[in-house]
Amino acid sequence: MYLITGATGFVGQALCGMLEERGLPFRPASRLPRPGHCTIGAITGQTDWGQALAGVDTVIHLAARVHVMRETNGDPLEKFRAMNVEATLHLARAAAKAKVRRFVFASSIKVNGESTRQGFAFQADDTPDPQDAYGLSKAEAERALLTFGKESGLEIVIVRPPLVYGPGVGANFALLMRLAGSGLPSPFGACDNRRSLVYVGNLCDLLLTAAHHPQAAGQVFLAGDGEDLSTHQLFRRLAQLQGRHALSLPIPPSLLKTLAKMIGKTSISDRLLKNLQVDIGKAGSQLDWVPPYPVAYGLQQTVAREKSPGSSPNQGKATP
Repeated sequence: MYLITGATGFVGQALCGMLEERGLPFRPASRLPRPGHCTIGAITGQTDWGQALAGVDTVIHLAARVHVMRETNGDPLEKFRAMNVEATLHLARAAAKAKVRRFVFASSIKVNGESTRQGFAFQADDTPDPQDAYGLSKAEAERALLTFGKESGLEIVIVRPPLVYGPGVGANFALLMRLAGSGLPSPFGACDNRRSLVYVGNLCDLLLTAAHHPQAAGQVFLAGDGEDLSTHQLFRRLAQLQGRHALSLPIPPSLLKTLAKMIGKTSISDRLLKNLQVDIGKAGSQLDWVPPYPVAYGLQQTVAREKSPGSSPNQGKATP
């Protein structure tokens, strides 16, 4: 039996769908009452996990405090720590007490850092270098979990994804997709960066592999599609899938960065223009894991959902 926290989120819904398709028993946990879910209330350092953990063999912990724009009240790091570190460790302790075998923690590539030099991808065993409160809280949670696992015998597995996309994706990816579908020219024609992404179906498949593979315990793995794209390549693919032929404007990235800074969007321009590459080789060598869905399939499914909201993120296997 799998316990899935964060089951109502973007990744959580896709993971529950995959578990259902594969006929695997699972229990989705949610803060508020929902049909078929175990209601746990707020996830804090005092949450009562007793009912949710009954009969559970594996926990996949997706619930987290993610980026909060324009934080105004209190210390943002302490807020991230309360959810991402203290509440996570409390769940791990409750899991060990309930005789759970394995705890899979969905972390973030932001533990590694914010960007890479082109051709020098992040490795799973790199020294962590988080640059913001969110990344720091995830790094602290990883350390606390791995230490607790050694002390308690609870098998800990860490999975760090980069940007996750798929049917129903929001935030910056959705904005880029809509811009590409508008017919406007691509402003990224001179952008030759490389970004690693992960389709939600690939991430869920890796999480489930990490949940049962005997070589996963005590390890950190990076998630990805295995194909890196420049922002310009991504824009063109998204445009083509929406029936558009995007003209390219070769605007120098330095000028785009300056314009973004002028309007207070430096963080967004960094995500669009810098390199962030991940090496998924460790998952391949230790877990025999290969992403089951190619990028072309993931992007097609993502765009299809934008046009038809009723489609499923895990509909059908990939065909090369």
